[in-house]
Amino acid sequence: MKKKPDKLFALLLEIAQNMKECGNAFSNYEICSVSDLKVFSDKIKDFETKGDAFVHETIVELNHAFITPIEHEDILLLAEKMDDVVDKLEEVTSYFYMYGLTESDEYMHEFRKYIGCCTEELCIAIELLVTKKLKNIHENTIKVKSYEEICDMVERKAIRKLFKKYTDPIKIIQYKDIYEMLESSVDSCKNVAKSLDIIVMKNI
Repeated sequence: MKKKPDKLFALLLEIAQNMKECGNAFSNYEICSVSDLKVFSDKIKDFETKGDAFVHETIVELNHAFITPIEHEDILLLAEKMDDVVDKLEEVTSYFYMYGLTESDEYMHEFRKYIGCCTEELCIAIELLVTKKLKNIHENTIKVKSYEEICDMVERKAIRKLFKKYTDPIKIIQYKDIYEMLESSVDSCKNVAKSLDIIVMKNI
């Protein structure tokens, strides 16, 4: 009979799964009209609301737990860092909607693809943490960091192209905001990966 994960580890899994599903939805949702932007924003907002509830439950559980599978502060750190990813994606979709940006360029598509990849890898890493396969986690965190490096270059190319493509300052500001928020979303994924690396070093 398969042993159930510790309650706190089970909550980390819930947060990770929510983050992954949010990343997949963010990565794959098709935007064709302004009405799609509203649905897109609301959909990601639902993940953000669910994530907040999981983090709150984790904090309550931590306050009552004497013995935890890893240190209290590491569990809280992971929960909050994963929640940051979902928060960042919710912020991006809200700006897509506020700006009425129905045209995604090649750079936005790249960002969205890599965000989906990052959340997938991080969810696998959390599953490995829960099943105590700590030595295998590095493979996933390395991938996330490599995706973040790629997205750094994507942001630079996107902004450089932006000033050549548009003369309207409003349009330039809007697209630059979106590029920077997308890069910040990938950075938040890298922060989860860095936290996992630290936890692995402390517990091997």
